Amino acid sequence: MATKSIEVLYEDNHLIAVNKPCGVLVQGDKTGDVPLADMVKEYIKTTKNKPGDVYLGIVHRLDRPVSGVVLFAKTSKALVRLNKMFAERETKKVYWAVVGKRPKEEKGKLVHWLRKDQEKNRSKAFNNEAKHTKYAELNYKMLRGSDKYTLLEVYPKTGRHHQIRVQLSKMGCSIKGDLKYGFPRNNEDASIHLHARRLEFDHPVKHEPVSITANVPIENLWQEFMKMM
Repeated sequence: MATKSIEVLYEDNHLIAVNKPCGVLVQGDKTGDVPLADMVKEYIKTTKNKPGDVYLGIVHRLDRPVSGVVLFAKTSKALVRLNKMFAERETKKVYWAVVGKRPKEEKGKLVHWLRKDQEKNRSKAFNNEAKHTKYAELNYKMLRGSDKYTLLEVYPKTGRHHQIRVQLSKMGCSIKGDLKYGFPRNNEDASIHLHARRLEFDHPVKHEPVSITANVPIENLWQEFMKMM
Protein backbone atom coordinates (compact mmCIF):
# COMPACT_ATOMS: atom_id res chain seq x y z
CA MET A 1 0.00 0.00 0.00
CA ALA A 2 1.37 3.37 -0.95
CA THR A 3 2.22 5.91 1.76
CA LYS A 4 -0.15 8.47 0.27
CA SER A 5 -3.13 6.21 0.92
CA ILE A 6 -2.75 6.39 4.70
CA GLU A 7 -5.57 8.40 6.25
CA VAL A 8 -4.07 10.31 9.19
CA LEU A 9 -6.71 11.22 11.77
CA TYR A 10 -4.50 12.95 14.37
CA GLU A 11 -0.83 13.83 14.62
CA ASP A 12 1.46 15.85 16.86
CA ASN A 13 5.04 15.43 18.12
CA HIS A 14 4.07 12.55 20.41
CA LEU A 15 1.24 10.65 18.71
CA ILE A 16 -0.16 9.65 15.36
CA ALA A 17 -3.54 8.01 14.73
CA VAL A 18 -4.63 6.57 11.40
CA ASN A 19 -7.73 4.95 9.93
CA LYS A 20 -6.76 1.32 9.34
CA PRO A 21 -8.30 -0.24 6.23
CA CYS A 22 -9.72 -3.74 6.65
CA GLY A 23 -7.34 -6.45 5.48
CA VAL A 24 -4.20 -4.71 6.76
CA LEU A 25 -2.19 -6.07 9.69
CA VAL A 26 -1.22 -3.63 12.44
CA GLN A 27 2.02 -5.49 13.17
CA GLY A 28 4.01 -7.84 10.96
CA ASP A 29 3.47 -11.62 11.12
CA LYS A 30 4.54 -14.79 9.32
CA THR A 31 2.59 -13.82 6.16
CA GLY A 32 5.25 -11.21 5.38
CA ASP A 33 2.56 -8.72 4.32
CA VAL A 34 3.45 -5.06 4.84
CA PRO A 35 1.91 -4.02 8.19
CA LEU A 36 0.28 -0.71 9.06
CA ALA A 37 3.14 0.15 11.43
CA ASP A 38 5.64 0.06 8.53
CA MET A 39 3.35 2.21 6.38
CA VAL A 40 3.08 4.80 9.14
CA LYS A 41 6.86 4.81 9.64
CA GLU A 42 7.30 5.39 5.91
CA TYR A 43 4.74 8.21 6.02
CA ILE A 44 6.61 9.93 8.90
CA LYS A 45 9.95 9.43 7.20
CA THR A 46 8.68 10.91 3.93
CA THR A 47 6.60 13.82 5.24
CA LYS A 48 9.08 14.86 7.95
CA ASN A 49 12.23 14.21 5.85
CA LYS A 50 13.66 12.00 8.61
CA PRO A 51 16.84 10.11 7.76
CA GLY A 52 17.46 6.70 9.32
CA ASP A 53 15.06 4.71 11.44
CA VAL A 54 11.80 6.23 12.66
CA TYR A 55 10.61 5.42 16.19
CA LEU A 56 7.04 4.15 16.33
CA GLY A 57 5.48 2.43 19.33
CA ILE A 58 2.49 0.12 18.89
CA VAL A 59 -0.08 0.95 21.56
CA HIS A 60 -2.95 -1.40 20.62
CA ARG A 61 -4.13 -3.52 17.69
CA LEU A 62 -7.18 -4.25 15.59
CA ASP A 63 -7.89 -7.63 14.01
CA ARG A 64 -6.91 -7.85 10.35
CA PRO A 65 -10.49 -7.82 8.93
CA VAL A 66 -11.49 -4.84 11.14
CA SER A 67 -11.18 -1.15 10.16
CA GLY A 68 -10.89 2.06 12.16
CA VAL A 69 -8.81 4.10 14.59
CA VAL A 70 -5.32 2.84 15.43
CA LEU A 71 -3.08 4.94 17.67
CA PHE A 72 0.73 4.87 17.64
CA ALA A 73 3.29 6.60 19.85
CA LYS A 74 6.05 8.67 18.21
CA THR A 75 8.16 8.85 21.40
CA SER A 76 9.09 6.26 24.03
CA LYS A 77 7.78 8.60 26.76
CA ALA A 78 4.33 8.68 25.13
CA LEU A 79 4.37 4.88 24.60
CA VAL A 80 5.05 4.11 28.28
CA ARG A 81 2.22 6.39 29.41
CA LEU A 82 -0.23 5.15 26.78
CA ASN A 83 0.53 1.50 27.59
CA LYS A 84 -0.34 2.22 31.22
CA MET A 85 -3.56 4.03 30.24
CA PHE A 86 -4.71 1.17 27.99
CA ALA A 87 -3.79 -1.46 30.61
CA GLU A 88 -5.71 0.41 33.31
CA ARG A 89 -8.69 1.03 30.97
CA GLU A 90 -8.39 4.80 31.11
CA THR A 91 -9.40 5.10 27.46
CA LYS A 92 -12.86 4.98 25.90
CA LYS A 93 -13.29 2.87 22.78
CA VAL A 94 -16.40 3.03 20.61
CA TYR A 95 -17.01 0.48 17.84
CA TRP A 96 -19.69 0.16 15.18
CA ALA A 97 -20.84 -3.33 14.21
CA VAL A 98 -23.28 -4.38 11.50
CA VAL A 99 -25.03 -7.58 12.57
CA GLY A 100 -27.34 -9.93 10.70
CA LYS A 101 -29.91 -10.30 13.47
CA ARG A 102 -31.55 -7.54 15.46
CA PRO A 103 -30.92 -7.97 19.20
CA LYS A 104 -33.94 -8.60 21.43
CA GLU A 105 -33.11 -5.51 23.51
CA GLU A 106 -32.25 -2.16 21.89
CA LYS A 107 -29.46 -1.66 24.42
CA GLY A 108 -27.82 -3.81 27.03
CA LYS A 109 -24.75 -5.17 28.77
CA LEU A 110 -23.02 -8.44 27.87
CA VAL A 111 -20.89 -10.29 30.41
CA HIS A 112 -19.03 -13.48 29.52
CA TRP A 113 -15.88 -15.37 30.33
CA LEU A 114 -13.68 -15.94 27.27
CA ARG A 115 -11.23 -18.74 26.56
CA LYS A 116 -8.71 -18.21 23.78
CA ASP A 117 -7.71 -21.10 21.51
CA GLN A 118 -4.22 -20.16 20.38
CA GLU A 119 -4.02 -22.79 17.62
CA LYS A 120 -7.31 -21.84 15.97
CA ASN A 121 -6.92 -18.11 16.74
CA ARG A 122 -10.44 -17.83 18.09
CA SER A 123 -12.15 -17.39 21.44
CA LYS A 124 -15.10 -19.14 23.04
CA ALA A 125 -17.59 -17.36 25.33
CA PHE A 126 -18.99 -18.93 28.49
CA ASN A 127 -21.85 -17.62 30.60
CA ASN A 128 -20.00 -18.51 33.81
CA GLU A 129 -16.37 -18.52 34.88
CA ALA A 130 -14.51 -21.62 33.73
CA LYS A 131 -10.95 -22.88 33.62
CA HIS A 132 -8.52 -20.66 31.64
CA THR A 133 -11.16 -17.99 30.99
CA LYS A 134 -10.98 -14.21 31.33
CA TYR A 135 -13.80 -11.84 32.27
CA ALA A 136 -15.23 -9.82 29.35
CA GLU A 137 -17.79 -7.02 29.47
CA LEU A 138 -19.28 -4.66 26.90
CA ASN A 139 -22.29 -2.41 26.49
CA TYR A 140 -24.16 -1.93 23.22
CA LYS A 141 -27.02 0.08 21.79
CA MET A 142 -28.86 -0.10 18.49
CA LEU A 143 -28.26 2.88 16.21
CA ARG A 144 -30.15 2.01 13.02
CA GLY A 145 -31.87 -0.92 11.34
CA SER A 146 -32.45 -1.82 7.68
CA ASP A 147 -34.38 -4.70 6.10
CA LYS A 148 -31.59 -7.22 6.63
CA TYR A 149 -29.07 -5.67 8.98
CA THR A 150 -28.75 -3.71 12.24
CA LEU A 151 -26.07 -1.17 13.15
CA LEU A 152 -24.91 -1.40 16.77
CA GLU A 153 -22.67 0.95 18.74
CA VAL A 154 -20.47 -1.06 21.10
CA TYR A 155 -18.52 0.07 24.15
CA PRO A 156 -16.07 -2.62 25.34
CA LYS A 157 -15.13 -2.35 29.03
CA THR A 158 -12.39 -4.97 28.74
CA GLY A 159 -9.97 -5.71 25.91
CA ARG A 160 -10.05 -9.45 25.29
CA HIS A 161 -9.11 -11.45 22.19
CA HIS A 162 -11.89 -11.11 19.56
CA GLN A 163 -14.12 -9.86 22.38
CA ILE A 164 -16.77 -7.94 20.43
CA ARG A 165 -16.95 -10.61 17.73
CA VAL A 166 -17.46 -13.53 20.10
CA GLN A 167 -19.76 -11.74 22.57
CA LEU A 168 -22.13 -10.49 19.86
CA SER A 169 -22.09 -13.96 18.32
CA LYS A 170 -22.94 -15.50 21.70
CA MET A 171 -25.93 -13.13 21.87
CA GLY A 172 -27.06 -14.51 18.49
CA CYS A 173 -25.98 -11.40 16.54
CA SER A 174 -22.94 -12.40 14.46
CA ILE A 175 -21.14 -9.58 12.64
CA LYS A 176 -21.69 -9.45 8.87
CA GLY A 177 -18.92 -11.35 7.07
CA ASP A 178 -17.52 -12.96 10.24
CA LEU A 179 -17.49 -16.65 9.27
CA LYS A 180 -15.30 -17.47 12.28
CA TYR A 181 -18.08 -16.44 14.64
CA GLY A 182 -21.17 -17.74 12.91
CA PHE A 183 -22.14 -15.40 10.09
CA PRO A 184 -23.20 -17.63 7.15
CA ARG A 185 -21.44 -15.73 4.32
CA ASN A 186 -18.11 -14.00 3.99
CA ASN A 187 -17.58 -10.51 2.58
CA GLU A 188 -15.92 -10.53 -0.85
CA ASP A 189 -12.93 -8.53 0.40
CA ALA A 190 -12.52 -10.79 3.50
CA SER A 191 -13.46 -7.87 5.77
CA ILE A 192 -15.99 -8.03 8.56
CA HIS A 193 -18.40 -5.19 9.35
CA LEU A 194 -16.69 -4.12 12.57
CA HIS A 195 -15.21 -0.63 12.73
CA ALA A 196 -13.28 1.12 15.51
CA ARG A 197 -15.25 4.35 15.26
CA ARG A 198 -13.87 6.49 18.08
CA LEU A 199 -11.06 6.57 20.63
CA GLU A 200 -11.04 8.99 23.57
CA PHE A 201 -8.23 9.50 26.09
CA ASP A 202 -6.19 12.12 27.92
CA HIS A 203 -3.08 13.13 25.99
CA PRO A 204 -0.11 11.39 27.66
CA VAL A 205 2.09 14.51 27.54
CA LYS A 206 -0.22 17.54 27.19
CA HIS A 207 -2.85 16.10 29.57
CA GLU A 208 -5.67 17.40 27.41
CA PRO A 209 -8.71 15.35 26.32
CA VAL A 210 -8.35 13.85 22.84
CA SER A 211 -11.19 12.37 20.78
CA ILE A 212 -10.41 10.72 17.44
CA THR A 213 -13.12 9.55 15.02
CA ALA A 214 -12.60 7.39 11.93
CA ASN A 215 -14.83 7.45 8.86
CA VAL A 216 -16.41 4.11 7.95
CA PRO A 217 -15.11 2.28 4.85
CA ILE A 218 -16.28 3.36 1.39
CA GLU A 219 -18.53 0.34 0.98
CA ASN A 220 -22.23 0.16 0.08
CA LEU A 221 -23.71 -1.09 3.35
CA TRP A 222 -21.60 1.17 5.56
CA GLN A 223 -22.53 4.13 3.37
CA GLU A 224 -26.23 3.20 3.49
CA PHE A 225 -26.15 3.37 7.27
CA MET A 226 -24.27 6.69 7.17
CA LYS A 227 -27.09 8.17 5.07
CA MET A 228 -29.55 7.19 7.80
CA MET A 229 -27.62 9.01 10.53
